[in-house]
Amino acid sequence: MSNISIKNKRAGFEYFLTEEFTAGIVLTGTEIKSVREGKANLTDSYCAFEGDELYVKNMHISEYKYGTYSNHDPKRDRKLLLNRRELRKIIAKTREKGLTIVPTLLFINDKGLAKLNIAIAKGKKLYDKRESLKTKDTKREIERHKDY
Repeated sequence: MSNISIKNKRAGFEYFLTEEFTAGIVLTGTEIKSVREGKANLTDSYCAFEGDELYVKNMHISEYKYGTYSNHDPKRDRKLLLNRRELRKIIAKTREKGLTIVPTLLFINDKGLAKLNIAIAKGKKLYDKRESLKTKDTKREIERHKDY
């Protein structure tokens, strides 16, 4: 089976990720084929509620190269599949000030279905970002000197 996992690296840098959920995602035929080729991008995407359903917005899935006139729109809104209890929990959490829902990982599970990990996130301030860069650099430096 293919080992596709597309990460949103910016999410960990821009936000404090508090709680994670795994959601199914409704895709068309050409979209799932593009995802299986690894042609998706999560960097500027976010999740929002429309009514009582959760959608991922601004997620870019490139058009399928063998798709004909039935090819999909690369940036369309895609519905996320979560159970009612999880949706209620997410709604309650995001009503708090400063919390948002960010996609962190798009992957294909062992059954061949596309899944999206989403996280409830709180935005980082500039000094928090500097701090995370500093810790990342020190970890890298420690790893580099560990080999000697």
